[in-house]
Amino acid sequence: MLEFRTQGFNGYAVKYSPFFDSRIAVASAANFGLVGNGRLYILGLTPQGIRPEKWFDTQDSLYDLSWSETHENQVVVAVGDGSIKLFDIALNDFPVQSWQEHKREVFAVHWNLVAKDTFCSSSWDGTVKIWSPYRPDSLVTIPTHSCTYSASFSPHSPTILSSVSSDSHLRIFDLRTPPSISNHLTLSIPLHASPPTRPGIPPPGAMPPSEALTHDWNKYRDSIVAAAGVDRMIRTFDIRAPHQGPVATLPGHGYAVRKVTWSPHLSDVLLSASYDMTCRVWTDGSAMGNGIEANMKLPDPMALGGGRELGRMTRHTEFATGVDWCLFGAEGWCASCGWDERLLVWDVRAVMG
Repeated sequence: MLEFRTQGFNGYAVKYSPFFDSRIAVASAANFGLVGNGRLYILGLTPQGIRPEKWFDTQDSLYDLSWSETHENQVVVAVGDGSIKLFDIALNDFPVQSWQEHKREVFAVHWNLVAKDTFCSSSWDGTVKIWSPYRPDSLVTIPTHSCTYSASFSPHSPTILSSVSSDSHLRIFDLRTPPSISNHLTLSIPLHASPPTRPGIPPPGAMPPSEALTHDWNKYRDSIVAAAGVDRMIRTFDIRAPHQGPVATLPGHGYAVRKVTWSPHLSDVLLSASYDMTCRVWTDGSAMGNGIEANMKLPDPMALGGGRELGRMTRHTEFATGVDWCLFGAEGWCASCGWDERLLVWDVRAVMG
């Protein structure tokens, strides 16, 4: 396990470069993101450990980041003052582009993996916006009418994106639909809906709504989305059957789940980071089958779909806020960050029991 201290700055998000297996970016904030500056770290993995290549300071906290899919040196960041900034790590000090349209904190940014010339952002002001790095203004504004903590393009389509919000809903938008019809909204899935009933097991009933903080599209199954948040439960949904409730539920975290991300190598494996200071690796059960027999054997009555925890990393000493998989090399390497001012690079296989 490798470690780097983000001295004086608490980590909020970490992302591997899509171009280099040895480059990692960390978005961080002073004073736990409550007040003060932010800092974007660009870090290199070397035989001597993790070394800082460059950093950029901002006037407000940084809550998220996303690497450009077209330019190996560019990173976009979400800022607490409502702005979005694009940095070029080949240059010094200042961003190459800055946008200021959101009215409150920007909490998520995500680059379009298919079209590659656009990215999206979501904010506490209840909107999702689509941007081009070459345009001074946003291309599309989509209202969600709720504090939106996470937004993401589908990795399978250039026009489909999603968000999760404080109203406990997963929303799917399709930019091909006319904007006059529900502002591109095609699906709104309540995350707290009751799962399907199982023979021999009493129905658990619907969970109370709670804030959804994170979600991610499966990289291999184009209709599967994982979401999680304050109620500590990770759920997966099939957007082809939005009214059937979750396909799988993965209980186990002791506090809110801050980040989930599907493996780029295995269709059934995902990572999570939580305020309980752990990062955990899960299977959703799809590779093992999710029949009645698998469900009957689960020790937790809230579990569904045959999924289970495969292992956990417990080295963080404060909230674990960000986690990301390395796209290259041996499957299983990942990076995590947290409020303990530490970036950790580790092998998921080492914690799987």
